[in-house]
Parts: sequence; structure tokens; C-alpha cells
Amino acid sequence: MTPADEILDIVDENDEVVGQATRGEATARGLRHRCVFIEARDAQGRLFVHRRTATKLVFPSHYDMFVGGVVGAGESYDEAALREAEEELGVTGLPRPEPLFTFLYEDGHHTWWSSVYQVRCELPVRPQAEEVAWHTFLTDTELERRLGDWTWVPDGLETYRRLRAFRARSAVPGAADQGG
Repeated sequence: MTPADEILDIVDENDEVVGQATRGEATARGLRHRCVFIEARDAQGRLFVHRRTATKLVFPSHYDMFVGGVVGAGESYDEAALREAEEELGVTGLPRPEPLFTFLYEDGHHTWWSSVYQVRCELPVRPQAEEVAWHTFLTDTELERRLGDWTWVPDGLETYRRLRAFRARSAVPGAADQGG
């Protein structure tokens, strides 16, 4: 089975399942589905950053500061977050990613409910060759310097923006209850 043949739950604006379709059909028709975004940091707190392979169905050869992907039909966000993080990082025995917030991503061509997580990966990574063409770990400062220079996945940039805002709100006493 190719990635385009994966079966996904199609969801409405409230993240309720309204049907199923293949990943290829969901992409081609702009059907709303579910995705997970996992911020993976190493033991030194550096962020895993990678360039997607040229064969990716969506945003090929773009840089990304998250690992993750689509949530399969009948799969929970939490299950998908652990599966995707272990697959893309090429590790087993990763701690369960910590859920942070969800949001609806829409850019005119693509739409998906996005669940954002964080995880600490202290294991040696061996990224999945089908997904990751190049990778490194960057400090937050190093990442910020590259934001304007590299071609990033647009959903990852939006997730990064929302994650920074979420953390800024969480740092303010009493603001953590406001969600993402």
C-alpha cells in the first residue's frame, strides 16, 4: 500500500467523523482530516529539523520543525503521535508525546484538524528514509535564523507560530486555561 492508499477519517468543522477516504482522495479533493504535529527535542533541548523527501504527497522537499503526519481511520490522535514520531525519528521506545493543543488548519487548498504535541527524544535517531531527506538538531536561536532562508511547510510554520503563542500565554499566571 502506498501512502496515497491509506484510509483516513474525514471530519467536519467540529472534528466529528463524517466519512472516510483514501489519503490521495482527501488531498486531491481538499477533504478535512486529522494530523498530528510533534515537536521533538534531544537531551540538550535542541529541536529536530528536517527536509522532507521529494516524493512526499504534500509539501515535497520543504523543511519542517515537526515530525508527524495524518491520523489513520479509527486511530486516536495520541496513537498517531507516538506512531508518527517513532516512524519519522526511526526509534522505538519513545516516551508518549505530551498533548498541548489542537487547532483547525486551513490554507485554501488543505484543511485538517491539527493536534500538537511535544516529546523528548534521548535515543539516537535514524530518520525514515522515505520521509526525511536530511535532518539535524537546532537550538531555538539557530531555527529562528533559518525561518526566512529555508522553504518551510506552511502548516508547520502556522503550528510553530501557534505553539510560540501558546507557550507565551502559558507563561502568564492564569493564562494557561485559554487554550491554543
